[in-house]
Order: sequence, then C-alpha cells, then structure tokens
Amino acid sequence: MTQGAPAFEHPGVAAAFDAFPPGARDRLMQVRRLIFEVAAQTDRVGRIAETLKWGQPAYLTPDTKSGSTLRLGVPKGGGAAIFAHCQTSIISDFDALFPGAFRLDGNRAVLLPEEGALPVAPLRMLIRSGLTYHL
Repeated sequence: MTQGAPAFEHPGVAAAFDAFPPGARDRLMQVRRLIFEVAAQTDRVGRIAETLKWGQPAYLTPDTKSGSTLRLGVPKGGGAAIFAHCQTSIISDFDALFPGAFRLDGNRAVLLPEEGALPVAPLRMLIRSGLTYHL
C-alpha cells in the first residue's frame, strides 16, 4: 500500500472507526486505505463515497454505479471483516479463487487475519471485484 486514504469527510464514519477495538481499527484502517487505492487504480470506478450503512463504514461508487457496496466492520465473533451484499457473488467468487485460504462469514464477509501482514494482493482482488461488480 503506497498512498494514504483521504481524510474522513463524514463525522459519523470517523466515529465508527474510533469505536472499533484498537486491533480491529488498525486492520480496518489498512483496508480503508486499500479501498481508495484500488479505486484510484481501476478504470471506470470513479469517485468513492464513504458513508455509514447499518452503522458500519460503507464504500460506494455513486457516480458510475460500477460497484456493489463494501462495508468494514467487526463481526459477531470479533476481529475485523470486509462485508459485501449477501445477494451478490462477490464473496463466493473470492472463495473460488482462494479456496480455504480465508475464513468467511457465509456469503457476506471475508474475515481478516488478526495477526501478521495483511494479505494485500488477494484483498485488492476482492475490493476490485466489489467496486466493479456491475460492470
């Protein structure tokens, strides 16, 4: 990850990140930065809007409508996760590319490893898939 993420424009999103447990917050801030990087490097995605959905930071492509909403949060069992709309194939497609390599929460989330380096290359693919889902 090379670029930084933009400052929070929505005070509610900043508050949501502040409310995460410290370990999860650090992981999710890394993923937030990655979302903005992938969007900037991917044709036809356009501007990313950062807002709250179900109390979680959510990332949308409002101008191009190229993607499905991705959310960041803490699953019921703790840790950190990237959530996708459960009626899309985003999570199942990702699992097909990396069978058994990641813990999943059904067809709605990829649970992030709590320790070690963030698996950036596969997560870039997951994020790109979400941001271009409707193309």
